[in-house]
Amino acid sequence: MRDLRSWIDGTPEVVRVPEPVSVRHEATAVQHAIENLSRAPLLLEQPILLDGRISPMPVLTNVTARRDLLTRVLGLPERRTAAALSARLSRPIAPERVGPPKDRTIVTNPSDVLPALWQHDCDPGPYLTAAHATTIDPETLIDNTAVQRVWVKPGQERPYFPYPSSHNWKNIEKWWARGEDAPIALWIGHHPAVLMGSQVKLGYPASHWPSAGALLGEPLRLMETFLHGSRISVPAEAEIVIEGFVPKDLRVDEGPFGEFTGYAGEGTKSPFIRVEHVSMRDNAVYHDFGSGLSDALVPDNLLIEAKLHEITARVTPDVLDVHVPSYGRRFWAFVETRPLSPELVRTLLNELLEFRRTKYVVLLDEGVDLHDARAVIETIGTRSQPGSGLHRSRRPCGLCFGSLAAAWDLDLREARNRRHLERRTASGGESGARRGPAVSVGAVRD
Repeated sequence: MRDLRSWIDGTPEVVRVPEPVSVRHEATAVQHAIENLSRAPLLLEQPILLDGRISPMPVLTNVTARRDLLTRVLGLPERRTAAALSARLSRPIAPERVGPPKDRTIVTNPSDVLPALWQHDCDPGPYLTAAHATTIDPETLIDNTAVQRVWVKPGQERPYFPYPSSHNWKNIEKWWARGEDAPIALWIGHHPAVLMGSQVKLGYPASHWPSAGALLGEPLRLMETFLHGSRISVPAEAEIVIEGFVPKDLRVDEGPFGEFTGYAGEGTKSPFIRVEHVSMRDNAVYHDFGSGLSDALVPDNLLIEAKLHEITARVTPDVLDVHVPSYGRRFWAFVETRPLSPELVRTLLNELLEFRRTKYVVLLDEGVDLHDARAVIETIGTRSQPGSGLHRSRRPCGLCFGSLAAAWDLDLREARNRRHLERRTASGGESGARRGPAVSVGAVRD
């Protein structure tokens, strides 16, 4: 059985912090301090709650901040990960239904012990940032899971932000259309493979449990929820499970919140969760994602790489790798290819820019290390001519609605050969200048 605790015990890179650290800003400040250093997983053993008490529950963060650790635990190569991850996800493993483990305890006052982090001074309070929200489509009874933020306010009502285009929001609206409150369960803390498998980009409706099993390498053990029974199941080894309902047509103030972009998003009118049941494993570990940091970006970016690889495979077999770097948030995609015709470049850029997360796509010839930011930037700077040809196509973008997708189709091989010929003519022979790879760039323009 693989769970969060087995991962902690088997990961020597986990750094245990025995000193008391406040859940208000201090824990997140530690993450920021090591973001450009080790990005090691951190286990804060004595989190200080907002009222000054020490929580009996440790905080674990930076679980997915390092690409090398995440690919290692998944059994994937650190480089050229996209094809291997895509292949793994193409072999789903169905979940296993089990009874509730004996080590679970019902908690009557979770706010007294739950060390939710107040990450940023722009946030209105502490948030659950690694809560996996599981809802169900009332028509097909197929569940959906997504990481979605929840504000931990005093009382039983938790303002909750299901992204407007998310499948969870679609499920909630369906329940409301039936005149019913929407059932929901939040689960926190599990093996990194399960955390990542629950974020796979799927069609609607589709359950994430088989994808989690594919990455886990074994059936994910599921248990029925206390409130919702067999309608909603959650991972049996989840550290914390919070159950309740999203009341029909009711909205409250939520946010602002420090987003994955590194900026504070605006406050919204959002639904809330009426919490009715909370259970935890004995000696539970609280898991937190550092919003705007590699911890929250790396797993999603790996999945974007796999999705973009699927898209490229429908266009051409000559794509060798896809990389979505965390320093570009989720907006840049670097693609290594064998030589392509100008027509194929246009088609490939168009297809990749149709994916709602991508704003910039760079196609690079074979041999450029996509993981070396300096090499990529140098190649773009010295081997691209954005004015030589502009291709535009309209498409909706989940991040830039009503935008234009602009793809620079750059026949740089021709330009490079022309410059090379000019150098030969001027010097009377071969130039000693380096001949770099060609590059094509696509971008979403507002």
